[in-house]
Amino acid sequence: MSEATEQLLKRAEELANKATELAGEASDIAKQAIETLQTSGAGEVATAAAQQGPSAFIFQFAIFILAIFVGYYVVWAVTPALHTPLMAVTNAISSVIVVGALLGVGVSAASGMATTFGFVALVLASVNIFGGFLVTQRMLAMYKKKQR
Repeated sequence: MSEATEQLLKRAEELANKATELAGEASDIAKQAIETLQTSGAGEVATAAAQQGPSAFIFQFAIFILAIFVGYYVVWAVTPALHTPLMAVTNAISSVIVVGALLGVGVSAASGMATTFGFVALVLASVNIFGGFLVTQRMLAMYKKKQR
């Protein structure tokens, strides 16, 4: 493994440990809040909320925020020499998004909202693919010798 990869793995492990630590602190705070609510006469509501656990939205939103931080550190640690291969992979991922967006737009039983989001995803992924190819071509042109 290269040194950059090892550093990325170490940083990801540090972030995972920090997330685990924060989750433990959040659990402690929730327990304290439940105890406070129980002593104030709202014990039944607090117990019901504690048994349900965090909502799906909060859980998914927390994963999204963690992905932002991990993505930021991964992208900014990339050397310029690796840009072109990574851009090719990004274009491939965007092409999968285009296929999913086409399915979202084309489903006849879909609501207007699904069709709208599918169309927006299709447009944004297409712009991402086109821009990625332009940037990749420009980067590759930097390595070509100029003709006189």
